[in-house]
Amino acid sequence: MKIKKAGMKLPKVVLILFLAIFCISSYGQEKNEDQDVEVDEMIIRMAKIKVYANHRDEYIAILNEEAEASIKLEPGVICIYPMYQKENPTEIRLLEIYANKKAYQSHLETPHFKSYKEKTRSMIDTLELIDMEALDKEAMPLIFSKIKE
Repeated sequence: MKIKKAGMKLPKVVLILFLAIFCISSYGQEKNEDQDVEVDEMIIRMAKIKVYANHRDEYIAILNEEAEASIKLEPGVICIYPMYQKENPTEIRLLEIYANKKAYQSHLETPHFKSYKEKTRSMIDTLELIDMEALDKEAMPLIFSKIKE
């Protein structure tokens, strides 16, 4: 999927909200159409991760594998969207959105998540989990409706 730049910089909060909406609008389009998600019950989190430079590429490969498995295999995982800072590529950010607390707890017990944690433990310098709240919950399912793959 390609997103074209319009030539202007968006504030980070707007970009994060934009990504959150994209993840939610993608949720359910293929195999989870029968599962309703209540916006008020969602768990939204940003993970701030700093990886050691000598492990960056290996870490990203493992992370991408885990994120893909989570989206494909877990109906309660709405979004795991990995990113890195352009100015500092060892600074990784994950936008994580779960249908509810139960979905999040279930995610933590999956074999692919446990494997990710074990394989990357020595690659991570710092990890901070930041709980977030959506600013415009009504708009969340609509924002990305114009993007095509």
